[in-house]
Amino acid sequence: MEIKKINYDFSVCKVADYSQVDFDSEYSFVGKTDEEKSLICITSHVPSNVIKREDGWKAFRIQGILDFTLIGILAEIAGILAENQIAICAISTFNTDYILTKKENYQKALKVLVNAGYEIVE
Repeated sequence: MEIKKINYDFSVCKVADYSQVDFDSEYSFVGKTDEEKSLICITSHVPSNVIKREDGWKAFRIQGILDFTLIGILAEIAGILAENQIAICAISTFNTDYILTKKENYQKALKVLVNAGYEIVE
């Protein structure tokens, strides 16, 4: 299975609302619950109405389109990284899964995945 590196820095944010989110940006992920409005975006695109933010994330994705009948792909990757003391923030979209790690763990995460049989693509 291929892992595609994403060459941006990301921020995980809590926002007041989504009115200032740049939805034309290459990457922006939103989540809304009864308690919060969250945004994960490229760090240079963090809106000014951010309430809280945590910078310093890097991302990769499982390359290709994953069928909904596939089971355990994200769990396997999360497990491999957890065994190596690498925390993640995971995002699932219709097509695939995205995994973010803190910058300082990014290269280690990629190396661990290569050692587990994954191929890293640019």
